[in-house]
Amino acid sequence: MIATSCLVQWYEIDMFEEYIDSLVLSIGNNKDKVLIDVCLVNNQDLEKINKEVEMFSYIMEKFVRVCNKLKLKGYRITYRITSDLYTIADYRREFNDKFSKLADILFWGESDMLVPSQAIPSILLLNNAVKDTTPKWIGFFATCKMWDDSWKVLEHPKLTNLERDPYAWYGTRSYMSYDKMEEINSDVDSPQIETTDNYKFNGCGLIMSSELINSGVNIPASCFFTHEDTALMNKMLLMFNKEVPMYIFKNILLVHNREHPNKRKYIAKEKGKDINEQRKSNDWYKIAREMSKQNAYNFMKQTKSFKWKDVWEAL
Repeated sequence: MIATSCLVQWYEIDMFEEYIDSLVLSIGNNKDKVLIDVCLVNNQDLEKINKEVEMFSYIMEKFVRVCNKLKLKGYRITYRITSDLYTIADYRREFNDKFSKLADILFWGESDMLVPSQAIPSILLLNNAVKDTTPKWIGFFATCKMWDDSWKVLEHPKLTNLERDPYAWYGTRSYMSYDKMEEINSDVDSPQIETTDNYKFNGCGLIMSSELINSGVNIPASCFFTHEDTALMNKMLLMFNKEVPMYIFKNILLVHNREHPNKRKYIAKEKGKDINEQRKSNDWYKIAREMSKQNAYNFMKQTKSFKWKDVWEAL
């Protein structure tokens, strides 16, 4: 059994359905082997909506419609809406804790992620092959051409030798469609799996065995905003050093559309020519990101952990 997850901030609603559609295509005939969990956050402590009443009705109605459509088709989906200040770190920590008791494998999704059609069958195949010899494991799919060579171990073979250009069709700041991803993956007959203990991953598309989480590896509570993937890796290293293998589906591209054109919609008073600049135009974002990053690296040290109240005080 695989449990998949996706946290949707209210301003991501117009790209959420694209993720769901790709997940459904990957599930295929494995409907009974996949649990789908999604959560919509409508909190405005951070970003403010530009037309509150009209837009919130649209956002919540769309979220419920997409989720109900899956439920009516027999998919095993749980969904909820929260008005709390609830971040990706909060959600993934709670998802890991809850679903590690219900499924054998956890698969982190994101609203700007496209799931390759080969993903779910390949994850099930891998787990069946390694669950008895290495019950604690993590996995990751191939990426686009990344921003530096430290990510080369994860780059897809068809993209890794191309010129580094973040704005090219294969770059980190360009939108790639589902059809283009499937075209790149079209010659996959079976997954080409590589193993490493030189860990390199981010949270978008991270796979892990529930055995790993049930052993005590999870996102520390002090990680309150970003860098939850780094915090989980550091907790794993603290407990197991490099005993946990990382399996890479080297010939299967998973798309992370970091600058999806529908990513930060309906937000009031953000400035900047692109998504990255818009997000960083918020003073709270820069402070919270840095504080959460420090927590991700320092939770095992005798140092203070930052909280949201420290962000507000710094502002």
